[in-house]
Amino acid sequence: MQKIRAYVEEQFADLPETEQIATLKEEIMDSMEEKAADFMLGGKAEEDAINKAIVDFGNLAEIKKEFQLQQEPKQKDGKLKKQKEDMSTLNLGFSICGSVLIIGLLIFVNIYYTPHEIWFVFPTFAILWWPVSMAFVWMKARRRKVMHR
Repeated sequence: MQKIRAYVEEQFADLPETEQIATLKEEIMDSMEEKAADFMLGGKAEEDAINKAIVDFGNLAEIKKEFQLQQEPKQKDGKLKKQKEDMSTLNLGFSICGSVLIIGLLIFVNIYYTPHEIWFVFPTFAILWWPVSMAFVWMKARRRKVMHR
């Protein structure tokens, strides 16, 4: 059943050789070999049984893709930290701009519809929690960056 082993090895050639990948490959090979053996017991020739086992097993690309998605955070730890820091900066800027726009709208509505009562101050305090919380997330990301240097 060398053809099954060669097929599985070829399919996983682009992934790093880790213990988890080796275990996954062994499980897939064992499963395909068992299926081919069942087909041979059913009367198929060895070559036909192996080919049918490979086809029936399904697409290994989907299994590889799922496995790569699980492994990505471990492999790209530095890249993820950079992305988190960039996102925290973006979130902070977005929250400041969004808060300014919302507060500006409240001021306009207050002055236009009820100029004798100043009520926009009260929702302003609630809206300001958004950029304040994002500022803490941004500071935490910066602190992590400094500590990892």
